Amino acid sequence: MKTLAVAVAAALLFTGTAHADPAAVAYTFATFESYSDKAKAVTYDAKVPGGAKVTVVGVPSVGGRTTVLLVLKGLLPNRAYGAHVHVKRCGAAPADSGPHFQNVGDPVQPSVDPAFANPRNEIWLDVRTDANGFAYADSTVDWQFTDRHAQSVVLHNEHTHTKPGEAGTAGPRLACVNVAF
Repeated sequence: MKTLAVAVAAALLFTGTAHADPAAVAYTFATFESYSDKAKAVTYDAKVPGGAKVTVVGVPSVGGRTTVLLVLKGLLPNRAYGAHVHVKRCGAAPADSGPHFQNVGDPVQPSVDPAFANPRNEIWLDVRTDANGFAYADSTVDWQFTDRHAQSVVLHNEHTHTKPGEAGTAGPRLACVNVAF
């Protein structure tokens, strides 16, 4: 885990992210498991095996930006997953984490309008695992969490769609990790 923490720190340095307030850094290191009140990371589907590892780090920068890094280990090999930051904590049911967090909220939910459901207004972290089930993604947006805070990252069944009427969708929710952004 120490090696992973060093890799995360190095990745953030290479993205040019400087801490605005170290106390505002959000992070979770967890293992996917079945739902319980104490679980940090929950799997709802065998496509995210119990025992797989997840790291999420969210860092605000001095310039008003936010970088989020997602690292996954032990997922199915050579597979695409969608991933997004969501508004609520993980729950017993996949839908409990609510909709995607949007900097500018779409008044129509679920949001499938590309004017709102896009990687500039939401945090998208789509990945493709390697032959060993390892994957990572990062996303930097030109805004920060202020009085509204996201609470989780959800892994979806497929990469995120972008067409009108389906923008932001990525299939069923497979797993969720709690992160206090």
